[in-house]
Amino acid sequence: MKEKVKIGCVGLGRRSTALIEQCFSKMADVEIAMICEKNEEYIEKIKTYLKENGNPEPIATREFDDLLENPELDAIVIMTGWQGRAELACKSMRAGKYTAIEVGGAFDLSECFKLVDTYEETGVPLMMLENCCYGREEMLALNVAEQGGFGEIVHCAGGYHHYLPDVELFVGLDGDYPHYRIKSYIERNCEQYPTHELGPISKVLKLNRGNKMLTLSSFSSKAAGLKARAKSLLGEDSPYAKIDYRQGDIVTTIITCLGGETIHLCLDTTTPRPYYSRNFTVRGSLGMYSEERKTLFFEGMEEEIENNIGEMYEKYDHPLWREYLAEGEKGGHNGIDWLVCRAFIESVKNETEPPIDVYDAALWMAATPLSEMSIARGGAPVDVPDFTRGKWISREPAVEGKYCLDKVCEVK
Repeated sequence: MKEKVKIGCVGLGRRSTALIEQCFSKMADVEIAMICEKNEEYIEKIKTYLKENGNPEPIATREFDDLLENPELDAIVIMTGWQGRAELACKSMRAGKYTAIEVGGAFDLSECFKLVDTYEETGVPLMMLENCCYGREEMLALNVAEQGGFGEIVHCAGGYHHYLPDVELFVGLDGDYPHYRIKSYIERNCEQYPTHELGPISKVLKLNRGNKMLTLSSFSSKAAGLKARAKSLLGEDSPYAKIDYRQGDIVTTIITCLGGETIHLCLDTTTPRPYYSRNFTVRGSLGMYSEERKTLFFEGMEEEIENNIGEMYEKYDHPLWREYLAEGEKGGHNGIDWLVCRAFIESVKNETEPPIDVYDAALWMAATPLSEMSIARGGAPVDVPDFTRGKWISREPAVEGKYCLDKVCEVK
């Protein structure tokens, strides 16, 4: 086991900065040995933060290949914009570096296949940092499902309900680095951000391990929200107020699974809404979980029950969350950033497969181009590729441990 993991961080935008400042730099067994970024201002900001907080000064570079050539790096964490991220990940794996990538959909199915092909050729693990897999409510549901509390699961739902124009899409438009999502919203119409709930749902439904997706159908509303907000926020004369955006305001996606389950995803990011929600829902023959009502409901309970999550945590909280809360909350997004980063670091230290592997990453990323195809065909179902190439039938056993997402393991 490695005592200290040396990582290189690629891309130093808002998300990367949060993970570096709130997670990786706070871990005693991690050294941020290299940082890679085109923007010198971002580089200096991170170097200053690390120095002021007692961390060694990292090597800074503008060239990704410099990280690949550094024999001391154990892992590379890729937090660049969506476009080109898969290519960087493949280069990292080919250089023998454990690789982590931030969440986001693929631009083309070929990216997903390349990730899998590269892993199978090199044997170097890749992990998607899908933090919502470590959400307390999602892990509660995973624990209940493992115990059979839902009975036979028939349907899961979730989405990304987050009003983005004021916090991301229209931020920094006058500078050199406007948010990368805005270009994608201008040019594409698809399920742009599928993984936040598709990830946890996939783990509940044992996808890639005994179950698989069959078909995906997506439907899009018209695009009106972004143009309207651009006019009110930026003014009628702004070029962004004159664009006819391709991205529909509400995208609904239905996925069918071999086990007979259905999945409902919703992208809802461009029309006003009062609060962020993932609307995580699990429905089974004996019970259900509803994020919206904060309720875990079993057969025989009073029908009007609502917001019993506190009581349910006492009974069904995941062992990892019991330990985490006992030690004191750390990291961003109510702790899920810390947990997903620790899961990756533990895999690197122990030289094991990560709990979110390349097959998971490829499957979840594929929802974006598949939805784009389906929408273009009027919602027609499209086949979902089997990125495991048949391995889903009889996978190697999952790596056990407290961060495992394929079964519930007791914390030792």
